[in-house]
Amino acid sequence: MTTTAALVVDIVDLPRQVGAVKDVRVETPAPADLGTDVIGVPEGSAVVLDAQLTSMEDGVLARGRADVHVHGRCVRCLRDLDEDRTVAFDELYYLPQAAKAQVAEDDEEADDLFLVGETDLDLELALRDALVLTLPFQPLCRQDCAGLCSQCGERLDDLPPDHHHEQLDPRWSALAALLPEQDEPGASREEQG
Repeated sequence: MTTTAALVVDIVDLPRQVGAVKDVRVETPAPADLGTDVIGVPEGSAVVLDAQLTSMEDGVLARGRADVHVHGRCVRCLRDLDEDRTVAFDELYYLPQAAKAQVAEDDEEADDLFLVGETDLDLELALRDALVLTLPFQPLCRQDCAGLCSQCGERLDDLPPDHHHEQLDPRWSALAALLPEQDEPGASREEQG
């Protein structure tokens, strides 16, 4: 997974003293794959991120929020879903030595720790994790969406209530072949019966 350089913020001027604070604001096009397969932030759409970075004993605490546009499709009727939302995140980025200590303690989550870079911090990781947790697993345009007609593929909510399709039981198709054609000219009642 590649990250967007614009979401990587410089922390050279953040003192390592515990409690030191730096505020950052990033306005950038959204990176690819910011979401799930069915719903997420379209690549290239605007992301406005505000964060406060605080030096901690084990790393840097990143508390922030991002304004993003989310696009997806209803899983029942395939209608486009669009919404602007604000995503909040609160993540601790570990210094390399603190992360090694977590691994040494056999911490089950040690492989998933966010790490402080030498001179920067990648906020895309925190944003991605926070956003995915807020997205619906199966997005719907409405909770009672009726979906699509299995025969014609039209949205059932757009069709009249009495919408249906004639379907003959395929088991009778052999018998239908024995009947004369209805509009066959010259077929008399005696020939049909």
